[in-house]
Amino acid sequence: MKIQNASIIICSPGRNFVTLKIETDEGIHGLGDATLNGRELAVASYLSEHLIPCLIGRDPFQTEDIWQYLYRGAYWRRGPVTMAAIGAVDVALWDIKGKALNTPVYNLLGGKSRKGVLVYAHAHGATVEEAVDDVVRHIDLGYLAVRAQSGILGLESTYGVPKGLQSYEPAERGLPSESRWSSELYLRHTPKLFQKVREAVGENVHLLHDCHHRLTPIEAARLGKELEPFHLFWLEDPVPAELQDGFKLIREQTTTPIATGEVFNTIWDAHDLIQQQWIDYIRMSIVHGGGFTPLKKIADFAALYHVRTGCHGATDLSPVTMAAALHFGIAIHNFGIQEHMPHSAETDEVFRHQYRYEAGYMYPGNAPGLGVDIDEKLASKYPYQRAYLPINRKLDGTLTDW
Repeated sequence: MKIQNASIIICSPGRNFVTLKIETDEGIHGLGDATLNGRELAVASYLSEHLIPCLIGRDPFQTEDIWQYLYRGAYWRRGPVTMAAIGAVDVALWDIKGKALNTPVYNLLGGKSRKGVLVYAHAHGATVEEAVDDVVRHIDLGYLAVRAQSGILGLESTYGVPKGLQSYEPAERGLPSESRWSSELYLRHTPKLFQKVREAVGENVHLLHDCHHRLTPIEAARLGKELEPFHLFWLEDPVPAELQDGFKLIREQTTTPIATGEVFNTIWDAHDLIQQQWIDYIRMSIVHGGGFTPLKKIADFAALYHVRTGCHGATDLSPVTMAAALHFGIAIHNFGIQEHMPHSAETDEVFRHQYRYEAGYMYPGNAPGLGVDIDEKLASKYPYQRAYLPINRKLDGTLTDW
């Protein structure tokens, strides 16, 4: 079997997605998600200009060698654009292998380690009361784990609380908007939110929260300590991870579990965090981390240090990546939890998939490969539209982390 052709499908059924389709001379094709929110066309260009020409004529079963060729064979390596492109290739090749062998990808990763994949939902509200109600609503839908975010008095908008009736804040069409932020208001507010949530739902539901890289280490340590009575499943992205020693300070001050890594690209972004046991969950996504080939190695490395996975799974990634995350999560031993945000109806129509949600868990299905395909004709009705996440500024106008 040889790779005969590869093409890129860019569409926007509610938000932008970049999909790589690799075809073989035996009529089998595989899909990989190459979406990088706000930088989609950069990945598409990297694929078309640099990777696809190198794939033609290769054996798609040689995933390890192809991955090393694309990663080590380039003088300039790492970074989100490069790794998203390599990840799309790798996932598409594993999809082909599964289809050729007539088996789900999870069987190629070691088979099932569990019956289903525990997932968490996103709950939010403009006020604490609305957020509590939304947590209860998701519990009524069967979720066993819920991330809670709420608006903050004194701030016009808050990360995790979308505008209008949207289930999540997508990248906005046009140029970036600007939001205002105050860590002081946030630090006073958040413990009160979780006190109210715990009072409403009791102790039998896993609760999570996302700081979105907005705190300093000492601020994050304070928050983690104040949230200890509410027994969070995790506190996500408390600080930017460039200074990894910052997590050491947080770890020394609180027993609240810490998760990070959705913006990571390689093991070198997380090596010290894992080895020093400064985090409890690694959140690197299948596509942005370079595909199944490196993520399996990262998971095995993390297992040595009691670190579990919690792969990023927001709707800025297509159902191809969700399927990949479910195959990965059901197979590896040190799985922790999987983020689950339902895609829009338009997205689900474009990307037909076999995976499903039921009573707090998701299941990848038993179709060969990933169990996802794309309706290219329907996708063509949703052309790409430039979109960005907002820019974030402190109340005094200083640009800060988004």
